[in-house]
Amino acid sequence: MRRLLALAPALFVAACGTAPQAPPQVIAPPPAPAERGDLIGLTAGELIQRFGAPALQIHEGTSLKLQFRGPQCVLDAYLYPPPNGRGAERVMHVDTRVSSGADTDQRACIATLQGA
Repeated sequence: MRRLLALAPALFVAACGTAPQAPPQVIAPPPAPAERGDLIGLTAGELIQRFGAPALQIHEGTSLKLQFRGPQCVLDAYLYPPPNGRGAERVMHVDTRVSSGADTDQRACIATLQGA
């Protein structure tokens, strides 16, 4: 019994002296395919290569809106500078609609504009 009492403080100190383990790293899953087609992240030059010259180009502060029009739909791409302020503006949001203003399927609109 005496030996057990003599070992108890040593075991207690040994248990407290272990280095804390880092929590397991969480690896984020790859982003899901964008609902807005594959335009997110493109630059203005890449959009122009894909759709031709924009029908409308509006600068608002540091952002840029490019509008592409086709016979069946209108696509508005909103480009913003990167958070660090360096590099080209990139598409962060896309809206599509028919000429009456009602929303339309973005993938179908993109396909129509690429073929136009």
